Amino acid sequence: MRKGEEITLHIEDVAYGGLGVARVEGMVVFVEKGLPGQVVRARIVRKKSDYCTARIVDVLQPAPYEVPPRCEHFGVCGGCKWQHVDYSQQLRFKQAIVEDSLMRLGGFGDLSVESTLPSPDVFFYRNKMEFSFSDRRWLLSEEKEEKPKEFALGLHVPKRFDKIVDIDACYLQSAESNVILNLVKEFARESGQAPWSATAHTGFWRHLVVREGKHTGQRMVNLVTSEINKPLMKALAEKLRSSGVPVTGVVNNINRSVGSTAFGEEEWTVWGSPTIEEKLGEYTFRISANSFFQTNTRQAERLYDTVMDFADFAGNEIVYDLYSGTGTISIYISDKVRQVLGIEVIESAVKDARLNKEKNRVENVEFVLGDVKDEMNRVAEILTVVGRPDVLIVDPPRAGLHPKSVKRIAEIAPEKIVYVSCNPTTLARDAAEWKNRYQLKRVRPVDMFPHTYHIETVALLEKK
Repeated sequence: MRKGEEITLHIEDVAYGGLGVARVEGMVVFVEKGLPGQVVRARIVRKKSDYCTARIVDVLQPAPYEVPPRCEHFGVCGGCKWQHVDYSQQLRFKQAIVEDSLMRLGGFGDLSVESTLPSPDVFFYRNKMEFSFSDRRWLLSEEKEEKPKEFALGLHVPKRFDKIVDIDACYLQSAESNVILNLVKEFARESGQAPWSATAHTGFWRHLVVREGKHTGQRMVNLVTSEINKPLMKALAEKLRSSGVPVTGVVNNINRSVGSTAFGEEEWTVWGSPTIEEKLGEYTFRISANSFFQTNTRQAERLYDTVMDFADFAGNEIVYDLYSGTGTISIYISDKVRQVLGIEVIESAVKDARLNKEKNRVENVEFVLGDVKDEMNRVAEILTVVGRPDVLIVDPPRAGLHPKSVKRIAEIAPEKIVYVSCNPTTLARDAAEWKNRYQLKRVRPVDMFPHTYHIETVALLEKK
């Protein structure tokens, strides 16, 4: 096989990242947007010594579980990858990917991964959506001519930092959020201010972030702009208030850097409250514009219930919650244990966690500001102040645990480790490091993001 060559492939499997897997004369071929069961004509776009990457030219035979996608932008917009796959099959894919990662990368040969926990909502499940403005709209053949080419508000085209698909309705967010999306788009287009240019680094309008409480009905609109224009922002807030869609607050983040992030170096409240509230179980959490909060509220409750099920608390445990964020897991489990210590590196998250603790009148949880890697180096000091943990919960970022943290956790030697992972490959790597002391007892994928290849996994390791 050579780069540029077209070949017929029978796709057999799916890999983490949503790539189809085919094999030709012993060579693995990863196929972008490929699905097991498909027969495709594909072009080789990258050739390595032990694998190739290919792009589909034509689908000769569809997979038996393919369904019509709901969204007209599917396949162009980067928001969904598997909307054309029957949901029950998506769940099986995710179970297989976790199982493959743990067996192939972690060496857990005798493992049985439990079935993927489905999301209660398959569409309209997200409590936060982030849209980008651009002066370069991705042109679609079926789009109406009246849409200007030099203005877009929507989602990125995959692998294009500068092109945005202009979106009128996204089926991952609520109908009310779609109304807000279109109101803001109309206002910004008529405002006289230019959308952001990712190439020239000029323009006023940068991002729109809509957050909502699925259980509380509260809704925040966050506009990220390149500079302050208070009269314009107040006029937009008035338009939103008079729209009939309940809005709790409008905030404005100012991002003067060239980096395309929906965060600002300063923030001001245009109207209403700078925060919203959301409930998980019996607890209420305050969410600010830049707070981290699990994106799928109803499934987050089931995720945390899975954590408690795996931990099987007796009621007298000391628990360490590493990467504790805004304190959601720590507070959620607080009435089931004796004491919780949360460790988190982001200062604003720790501030929110402490406020959430006070709001819910929880007394047996403490939050420490610091890098988990560094705090784990202070093992003796932590054990003296808090006590040795019976259960250690880790919920690290996609890169997984730092090698020093893996080593220190083994030295602390809790009876149980409950690992909440957003990346099965780094879960496999970290769990393999504890093989000599711990047994991997249970693993269950939890589908937090239907129609995407992203997988949340809960794993239980018990001391041998």
